[in-house]
Amino acid sequence: MLLKILPIILPVIIAIITFKFSAKSTIRNLKKSSSKLNEPQLIALIQRMAKEINLNNINVYVYKIGQINGIASPDGKIYLTEGFLNAYYSGKVTASELSTVVAHELGHLALGHTKKRIIDFSGQTAIRIGLGFILGRFLPGVGLYLANALAQLISAKLSRTDEYAADAYAAALLKKSNIGTEPQISLLNKLDYLLNSNELPQIPWLMSHPSSKDRISEISKLEQKWTKNIP
Repeated sequence: MLLKILPIILPVIIAIITFKFSAKSTIRNLKKSSSKLNEPQLIALIQRMAKEINLNNINVYVYKIGQINGIASPDGKIYLTEGFLNAYYSGKVTASELSTVVAHELGHLALGHTKKRIIDFSGQTAIRIGLGFILGRFLPGVGLYLANALAQLISAKLSRTDEYAADAYAAALLKKSNIGTEPQISLLNKLDYLLNSNELPQIPWLMSHPSSKDRISEISKLEQKWTKNIP
């Protein structure tokens, strides 16, 4: 029995070890190429959010790369890229809009998404290997491709679900901190422009992130729900 399931279990074990080494490498790289955020207006907004979740402080770091992104690292730290800070200094985004990125990444950490990734990754590996092995017996030559396609679909779906959840967490925290969801929505409206996204439209169910339009729609639904509940 063990010999039969070993071809499935062994790749999963290897995937877990690889993921952990990759996470450690990511942490080292982030630490080496980052410095603590030193922007008073943005820090003041972050402190307002920290107060609402009973934290003395939320340390945010600047990752020195030109890309525009926010990162929740495997060791529980939040990073804004230097590219995002440059967009702020050039007036393309406001401090309030940038604070929504911190809130979103904080959502990933609070909801355990960074830790859940290893489970998701291991499960996808099991699907690729296990289902590929089974389908390969009935559909030689294409079974592995079908298993990979299914694993990719599941991975993309899980990632989009996490993004929506982090958006919802951020929206609630921003609302509670009297920053509001307006900056969150306005930043999402700018996102494709900021990222210079001139790519052809992607198939929605293969995307790791929901479209900005869909994210705005979900945040707006939350806002409407909260407004209705106000006495």
